[in-house]
Amino acid sequence: MNKKELNPPQPGEKKTRTFLLHKNKRKTASLEGDSPIPRITDENIGDHREQILKTARKFIFPLRDSRHKIVTTTIILLVLAFISFSTVVLLDLYRYQDTSNFAYQITKVVPVPVARVGNNLVYYENYLFDLRHYIHYFQTQQQVDFNSAQGKAQLNNQKKQSLNSAVNYAYIKMIAKQKNISVASKDVDAQIQMLKDQSKLGSDNKTFENVLKQYWGWTVSDFRRSIEQEILTNNVIAALDTGAQKKANAALTALSGGQDFSAVAKQYSDDNLTKDNGGVLAISISKNDKTVPTQTIDALFKLKSGQTSGIINLGYGLEIVKNLGEQNGKVKAAHIFINFQSVDKLLAPYRDKEPPITYIKV
Repeated sequence: MNKKELNPPQPGEKKTRTFLLHKNKRKTASLEGDSPIPRITDENIGDHREQILKTARKFIFPLRDSRHKIVTTTIILLVLAFISFSTVVLLDLYRYQDTSNFAYQITKVVPVPVARVGNNLVYYENYLFDLRHYIHYFQTQQQVDFNSAQGKAQLNNQKKQSLNSAVNYAYIKMIAKQKNISVASKDVDAQIQMLKDQSKLGSDNKTFENVLKQYWGWTVSDFRRSIEQEILTNNVIAALDTGAQKKANAALTALSGGQDFSAVAKQYSDDNLTKDNGGVLAISISKNDKTVPTQTIDALFKLKSGQTSGIINLGYGLEIVKNLGEQNGKVKAAHIFINFQSVDKLLAPYRDKEPPITYIKV
């Protein structure tokens, strides 16, 4: 008797066994089917690595492509913005010749040229620096309307002068470098202190700053820059005009040798109003006299009665002064004045050798 006969299947047991049999067959088919679990060996490890990386690239590359597109788009937008900004600035400066504060601030940041002297660029900011303080003074202190026909003519004339000044100063710097002429900070300080001592721009710092802003629209830094340019220009002109320097030296030598100041003035002075009168000035000079050069007042008030100064560089000429006596805080004085040649005449040989190229028409 077999086991089936001894243990006949109970009702429902046959169906359960049939279900479990089919389930086991499905598992076996899944494990042993067309996609078996890969076996990794030394020979096929490279292929498996590449298969895994290939799957990862499906997710990595879209992100990388997106970043690349964002960077590319940003760069394109920045380039377009730069081109647009540059176009507006160039039109504003070179075509319309804007002199507004906005244009001036742009030229402080963007070094656009207004002219060229040899290998040196003359920057637009240098030109506007000179022009804008002129505009500010005449608008605020003289109430000039630069929109009127007369005002426009006056402004156009000043534009030519300011451009010429900017170009001339480029030659001045070039010559100063050749001749080793420089301006020390202490020289600028001394010049400003003289102005303060004579109360020409206020005796205290606050008043000084207010005067600069009110009259010229300048800061103290702007004014120092102007003084430095003036001193450097004066020193270069004195070095170029050797004839004036020789004449002044001859007059000083004659005075040092004991000759009478009146006689030396008649011989050497270029001031036709005073030379025949021994160089005696018509008015007595006070310490805060605004009609007399700062250097002249400073020298006079350092002299005792009867004493004579050395050679004073006024920028437009050389001067020797004598203190004839002081009364009621004013000094009676005589001077010997020797003219410099004009800046344009002194710079003419340099301009002929290296003619300037200007980028705007004024």
